[in-house]
Amino acid sequence: MNTAELLADAFDRIRQDVHGAVDSLTTAELAEQIEPGANTVAWLVWHLTRVQDDHVADVAGREQVWTAGGWHERLGLPFRPPATGYGHRPRQVAQVTVDDPGLLTGYYDAVHAATLEYVRGLRDADLDRIVDDRWDPPVTLGVRLVSVVNDDTQHAGQAAFVRGVLLRRR
Repeated sequence: MNTAELLADAFDRIRQDVHGAVDSLTTAELAEQIEPGANTVAWLVWHLTRVQDDHVADVAGREQVWTAGGWHERLGLPFRPPATGYGHRPRQVAQVTVDDPGLLTGYYDAVHAATLEYVRGLRDADLDRIVDDRWDPPVTLGVRLVSVVNDDTQHAGQAAFVRGVLLRRR
């Protein structure tokens, strides 16, 4: 297995987790806070997708799927296009609602496809490229992609947990 295959496999697993967290939930369940102020499945999936879209588009040198694919308009969330959910307060979390769960997974799938297109073209030597010199040490492409995978898996796991609580309440 090479670097490109390893990264593609990691992102494929995240896709499975995202779909597993969303599938068969109602729009109300996707937006339900299991406790006051808690993150919702809809927010968690939207946020992990926005972060992946933002970070991968940046290192790939392309426009984000969020704007290029019209997903910002389709989902109709009350945030400016650059918003990724980072730093959102409970009130903002509650504003992430979808009329159709397929929009949420559709956006994720579009980002996933763009991510796979990018990572499948990588070679081992590409991972040492500096992509963010605002940190000490500077962030390499490899570190950035591992950070995205880590963030995505954590949020997908949180969404699966919330889903489990919601299903027990049915």
